[in-house]
Amino acid sequence: MKFQWIFLLGILFAIVISIFAVINVDSVSVNYLFGQAEWPLILVILGSVLMGGFIVFSINMVKIYSLRRKIKQLEKVISDFDSKPTHETASDVERVPEIEPK
Repeated sequence: MKFQWIFLLGILFAIVISIFAVINVDSVSVNYLFGQAEWPLILVILGSVLMGGFIVFSINMVKIYSLRRKIKQLEKVISDFDSKPTHETASDVERVPEIEPK
């Protein structure tokens, strides 16, 4: 269900951006570090949206990769902990003195 909502919001966002881009078809001046060019505003808008999407995708991929690596480390710690034999019995463990409430 969550994926369906995300998908619908993505479609809605794409429609809004497309309508906004189609309305703005005038030519604009784009300044680069090495020059200047005239581009249709629709291409500038769509290019900006695509670059923003690529940046967000890249950041999320780095985050997912680091979280997967952390999960593997923690799974290794759990498996190491589970594989250690425990030889302690109830008589071997020191009792903690109880504190009386005031």
